[in-house]
Amino acid sequence: MNVSRTAAVLALAAGTMLGLAAETTLKVGDRAPKLQTGKWLQGAPVAEFRKEKAYLVEFWATWCGPCRMSIPHLNEIHNKYKEKGLVVIGQDCWERDDNLVAPFVKSMGDKMTYRVALDDKDGNEKGKMAESWMMAAGRNGIPSAFLVDTRGLLAWIGHPMQLKETVIEEVLSGKFDLPGAAAAYAQQQNNESQLRTVWAALNRATQQKDWDEASAKLAEAEKLVPEDERDNLDLMRFNILLGKKDYSTAYKVAAKASEAHKDNAMLQNQLAWQIATDESIVQRDLALAETIATRANEAAKGGDPAIVDTLARVLFMRGKKAEALTLEEKAVKLAEGDMQKQFQQVLDSYKRGDLPKPD
Repeated sequence: MNVSRTAAVLALAAGTMLGLAAETTLKVGDRAPKLQTGKWLQGAPVAEFRKEKAYLVEFWATWCGPCRMSIPHLNEIHNKYKEKGLVVIGQDCWERDDNLVAPFVKSMGDKMTYRVALDDKDGNEKGKMAESWMMAAGRNGIPSAFLVDTRGLLAWIGHPMQLKETVIEEVLSGKFDLPGAAAAYAQQQNNESQLRTVWAALNRATQQKDWDEASAKLAEAEKLVPEDERDNLDLMRFNILLGKKDYSTAYKVAAKASEAHKDNAMLQNQLAWQIATDESIVQRDLALAETIATRANEAAKGGDPAIVDTLARVLFMRGKKAEALTLEEKAVKLAEGDMQKQFQQVLDSYKRGDLPKPD
């Protein structure tokens, strides 16, 4: 289901920067905790970390949209490095119903071929892996990944989409600068602690529509964010500019963010949906929305019904009814359950020539 609220876009911007909770006892440079998995659903079980092997342990859940988006990328890493000593483990956690995991993995087919394990909830409702890894590292969002080097030490912690292949290759070759990475991670944690305070003030200013204060807090936040992650702030900058009604600059920022993240289907979809549906926008750049929605659909390889629905809506708004109908029909076929019913209602509206209110 699409999300039309500005908060959803802001959450995307904040997600990579506010992934840590207040207290952490597990950090880069520490010895990796032992594996306390539940049932292995796919691949050979891993009882312990072996020397000369590196391990990428990624925490995910079937209900997590960003997790679903990162799975194909994780599978590419698995296929590229499995013969070079990397073992990828998809560690399910915080699952609402463990019975949903095996069917989900099966449905993913060749998009998810790495090892997958449930969490061990025997005597621990939260899950032993979730507690000894995620909670210990202060990770409060998924997907989250931990890269364990060939000595069993944590070399990297973060969002799996941000893990650079050069880091994996240096870990596998034994050339990774672990002390330097540990120091950088410690500084990052300190910055994130400060960033949480700034981000809270920024959100308050946004809610109060104090755009000058929001801009000032955004400038503070930019100083605390790693240079290679600062383009994530463009999403917040985009929303502030929309609030100021500075549409010309806002759409330039949106175009830049879209261009910089062509493979990020979720980000592209959120941007396109907001431009098309945000009721506060007086001047809509639907041509830009079409470009961005098309990129989202291409990044998702045409297989995400919500993204197909977004593109169909933008095309309908641009007067391209025939194309919109074709795409919405595809969205209905791809969707399941309540989402399928919702998209069928949208399709019926398009056939009548009506643009339904965004859900």
